[in-house]
Order: sequence, then structure tokens, then C-alpha cells
Amino acid sequence: QVQLVESGGGSVQPGGSLKLSCAVSGFTYAIGWYRQVPGEEREGVSCISREGTITYYAESVKGRFTISRDNAKNMVSLQMNNLKPEDTAVYYCAAPGVNCRYYTSPRRADYWGQGTQVTVSS
Repeated sequence: QVQLVESGGGSVQPGGSLKLSCAVSGFTYAIGWYRQVPGEEREGVSCISREGTITYYAESVKGRFTISRDNAKNMVSLQMNNLKPEDTAVYYCAAPGVNCRYYTSPRRADYWGQGTQVTVSS
């Protein structure tokens, strides 16, 4: 059974850090992190290849977010540093496919977690 479960969201002040985790079970695919603000389209934030050797980032988070995975623990993480108010959103992990080629198109992802709220506010 394919399952993805996010954890680690919360509230933080601008400039702060949070680490999101995604527990993956039932398959080994590329994993992407996405976020969505109410009333807006869901967007791809980052993606990591199945082996963990290739990573991708949206321009808005480059240099601030780091994606990683530990396949032995079936875990994918997103370390978020220097958070900004515009990072506020519900964050989801999902499987965009065998690789990250289409991670910027959320509609192509087959499996999704339930989401975790990240709020950046002073």
C-alpha cells in the first residue's frame, strides 16, 4: 500500500527554520515537496531522485531549502532555512513519478500526503 505522511510543520518567525519529514511506504520513486496557499495553484518546491543523487529546487527557495532522503529509513526531508512570510502554505510530499522530470506539474503526481501547515509570521 502506497502511503506518504508529512510531519514537522508549525509556526516560525521570519528568518527561522523548520524541517519537514515525509515517511514513505509502499514504493521507491522520486519524491517532491509541494506547497499551496488558499486560492492559488499548488506549486512544486523541490524534488529528489529515487537514489537521492539528483535534486531540484524552485527559484524562490534555492539557497534556503535543502531536500534529502534516507532510503534505509524510507524518509524524505525538507530543511527550510531563512523562512519568509511568503513561504507560508500547506506543504505536501508526493510522488511525481519514477523521476523528477514532471515535478513542476503537480497534476502529474500520483500519490500525496495529507499536508502540513507552515506559517511564517512575526
